Amino acid sequence: MAFQCPMNSPFDCVLLDLDDTLYPGGTGIGPALKRNIDEFLIARLGLAADRAASLRVELFRTHGSTLAGLIALGHDLHPDEYHSYVHGRLPYDRIAADPRLPALLQSIPQRKILFTNSDRAHMKKALERLGVEEACFDDVVCFETMNPHLFVEAKDDDDGASADHAVVVLKPSVDAIFAALRVAGTDPNRTLFLDDSERNITAGKALGLRTALVGKRVRSKEADYALESIGNLRRDIPEIWGAAVDELQTDHNIEENNSMRADLDSIIQLRSIQA
Repeated sequence: MAFQCPMNSPFDCVLLDLDDTLYPGGTGIGPALKRNIDEFLIARLGLAADRAASLRVELFRTHGSTLAGLIALGHDLHPDEYHSYVHGRLPYDRIAADPRLPALLQSIPQRKILFTNSDRAHMKKALERLGVEEACFDDVVCFETMNPHLFVEAKDDDDGASADHAVVVLKPSVDAIFAALRVAGTDPNRTLFLDDSERNITAGKALGLRTALVGKRVRSKEADYALESIGNLRRDIPEIWGAAVDELQTDHNIEENNSMRADLDSIIQLRSIQA
């Protein structure tokens, strides 16, 4: 995909998280995912419900994810088995289509990389629900991208290869950020990283990325920007387009007025039909 950065933009690339970033965090997908993980632990390990929940929290804290923790602890578990259970049963219908999102993403002049810990199947379903084509992005860094070693047969030898085979690479690890930067091919200092997780934002900042915390009104210590939703991207980070806040204020007001007019027209039309 051809791209040309504005002369006065500080960014050459934009890394965008998927879950709770491209769609709102209040959809219920997160709580449903936690329930599915608990049920997986109950079914796979025979744990009581309270122990499954506490183990999920513990593994997330110590290994970054339940899957990473289980594999590190030596459980013979293929990622596809795990993902098909915990993601395959998610209520994707709770993700509403966002008709403005494709145009917003396409308007970003820099190289755009979708950077998610999720597996490709989940990514495709979430994007489909949002109404966003994968081709909207210049590249994708997902679970399979970061962990190709987990999808090949392990070979026992004496040089530690088996141990390496058991390592799961996910945000916020350094290896995950490096994987995204390799795909991006850009200077970290000129790469903007958007994510809803403060842990991930902290990791990105430590490696020199410019960072934006999504879903928050207030910046964390390591976030250069904060935006309540991805829909506010043009208003809150106008530097992407090489503009200052005041330069985009008029355009924003026009878009906001047009939006209000469209919403009002929809309400009037709906009332006419119901009458």
